Amino acid sequence: MHIIASTLVSALGSGKKPHIDAWTEGKSGLSQETNFHQQMPEIITFLGEVKGVESVTLPKALEAFLCRNNQLAWKTLQTEGFNNKVEALIEKFGPNRIGLVVGTSTSGIATTEDVFRHKLDADSYCYQKTQQMDSLAQFCCQALNIEGPSFVISTACSSSAKVFAVAQRWLNAGIVDAVVVGGVDSLCLTTVHGFNALGLVSSTVCKPLDESRDGINIGEAGGFMLLSHAKFSDETNPSPVEIAGVGESSDAYHISTPHPEGEGAQLAMLAATEQANIGIDELDYINLHGTATPSNDLSEVSGVSHLMSEKSSTWISSTKGFTGHTLGAAGITEIIFCQWMLEEQVVPANLNLTNLDSMLVQKLARSNISVPLETIHLSETNRRLQYVMSNSFGFGGNNASVILKRESAE
Repeated sequence: MHIIASTLVSALGSGKKPHIDAWTEGKSGLSQETNFHQQMPEIITFLGEVKGVESVTLPKALEAFLCRNNQLAWKTLQTEGFNNKVEALIEKFGPNRIGLVVGTSTSGIATTEDVFRHKLDADSYCYQKTQQMDSLAQFCCQALNIEGPSFVISTACSSSAKVFAVAQRWLNAGIVDAVVVGGVDSLCLTTVHGFNALGLVSSTVCKPLDESRDGINIGEAGGFMLLSHAKFSDETNPSPVEIAGVGESSDAYHISTPHPEGEGAQLAMLAATEQANIGIDELDYINLHGTATPSNDLSEVSGVSHLMSEKSSTWISSTKGFTGHTLGAAGITEIIFCQWMLEEQVVPANLNLTNLDSMLVQKLARSNISVPLETIHLSETNRRLQYVMSNSFGFGGNNASVILKRESAE
């Protein structure tokens, strides 16, 4: 699937440049002092808040959808002219030939919280257009004038990675000519308190893969891609990157804990490599789900180590130290990261890693896998990225792996 356009907004900023700059500078978007902290003074943690979302104004025709999640979606759709790229394809094919599938785990639940806390008048509240799970799809279709098939996937942290499998099936079946895929998840008290009750929220900045890691930092983000099987001659600066393979699995090992050897993760990774028609040793980089919880990191690295051979020469890292765990938006956030890595030939650091967990070191000992402590600009080396994979593994064993390919290795 060709990438016609993409857009991303996270705690690091809006669009490509602030994200690449943050990688280069080793600068995190996580903070202990956000506006959202004022709503939960009893919980000490870092958050990845997108500044100014609450001030985003929706067009009058979309005012009924007003909630933080849809405000973040609107901000993202306007970034880097993404909405204009969609409009151009609608003019080419018609609105009923463009599909949309998006992921979220929170939807507009923060608005419901405001009603229960008497911060919002119940008479001005519309459940169907805010918290209801398909609110995001309804909103995006109306905002973009899309009339093709649409729905929301909500499989926890894999939500906006699994959308790529749906898009692929629609395109292969000829149901549509192009698909908008993406995901949006915004901060809400239910999420923070829920993860805190599970003992998964860290009081310090998250440290994926580190010996002393003790939990996640929650973030928010919105991201979208426009995909098609066709290239278009009127594209300006087309991306040299395409989606090469998508793999899914559902292991149902435990409601909130992954299999210790990453068996479900392995199935998803193998399915993606099979579809991409490559061996797993051909992957140049893997963006780990890497949440910084002890069990998740060990499970995922165990799964990777079982698949890699001694000849593997692969970088792995988690980028959640930059953005926090954006939950239902984690998949799209990190898949767009992978697109940019291939375009710019950059390997982002595993931020906040000081001492690689000794158990992970043992797992990786039989393969030539390395974890970058600082961002690597490959233009300064003789290595290049051609195939990269993004992993997204959700509660209940909802697993998805997506492989991106640079069309011609430099």
